[in-house]
Amino acid sequence: MAYLGEEIKKLGFGLMRLPKKDGKIDLEATARMADSFIAKGFTYFDTAYVYDDGRSEEAAREVLVKRHPRESFCLATKLPLWGENPEEIKKCFYTSLRRTGAGYIDFYLLHSINAESAKKAENFGLWDFLKELKAKGLIRHMGFSFHDKADVLDDILTKHPEAEFVQLQINYSDWESDGVQSRKCYETARKHNKPIVIMEPVRGGSLATLPDSAAAVFKNADPKASTASWAIRFAASLEGVVTVLSGMSNEEQMNDNLSYMENFVPLSDEERKVIEKVNKIMEDMPQVPCTGCRYCIKGCPKNIPINEIFSTLNFYEKYNNLSSAKHSYNMQVGADGRGSAADCIKCRKCENICPQHIEITKYLERVKSLF
Repeated sequence: MAYLGEEIKKLGFGLMRLPKKDGKIDLEATARMADSFIAKGFTYFDTAYVYDDGRSEEAAREVLVKRHPRESFCLATKLPLWGENPEEIKKCFYTSLRRTGAGYIDFYLLHSINAESAKKAENFGLWDFLKELKAKGLIRHMGFSFHDKADVLDDILTKHPEAEFVQLQINYSDWESDGVQSRKCYETARKHNKPIVIMEPVRGGSLATLPDSAAAVFKNADPKASTASWAIRFAASLEGVVTVLSGMSNEEQMNDNLSYMENFVPLSDEERKVIEKVNKIMEDMPQVPCTGCRYCIKGCPKNIPINEIFSTLNFYEKYNNLSSAKHSYNMQVGADGRGSAADCIKCRKCENICPQHIEITKYLERVKSLF
């Protein structure tokens, strides 16, 4: 499918979770994966300034730029907005250009835009900076990746019609989510006639490791199809999609994705009903009925972030993804004097104040045993 003058097939290689060997990116395995990807006619590779502390961009140089004709692939990377000095932020582009050795960037994005970082992009003149880069031929297309609500996206696209594309988190699990708003953001981008790059179609791998009851529905519908294939095909079946990024970590994942995306067939109506059935099973999974009011935290002598921990427990119960849940849990506890589930002294002050009457200490014991 041609978008923005580029002929791009609907699978993009996300260079965020590359195979590792002895703690470093396995360049030999990554090169084999890139070769297979290009051999099947796929061209879109996505990295970012911050991925693996810059080693992802360097890997792109080693496995792509040094080994394949530059015109045989499209490279996307991103400008981080976490600094407070606009000139230092702008220098990141030239660092990316040096790391990748690509000469120019095909798709350049303002990274992880939300309501707050959108203000920073305005105040720091970053939209004008991208336009300058394009005028110099250093980038071919300018856009942004987005993590916020649909009304924020609408405001940004109204103010900046020069954005040529937008990268959105879209998957069947988040389609009607109040937090992610996949459907609403998708419809907003379509309203503004912006081509869409999809990220997190498998929700960080969570939709590839579903609970047995949900996975069985997919297996009954198509015994040969992987669980991940349903998620990627859901995203790729949407109109106006440039490509769907998959963060492939090994050759097995690459080969599976290529098997059904080389000659992509959109979902049928019957297949959509199968996904609806799986979504219903996921929604009915047992969850801690925490509303996030945070009353429990105010009286906790150990400063345990109870509501955040319960959110992670609910994530685990729903998606059966222990590694991602552990990572999230470890990010939540320990820092800034925060306690962990293991620090609970069972004083039950939290339970006495909880409006939902949750047996908090019982759930904290489960978290302790899991994470």
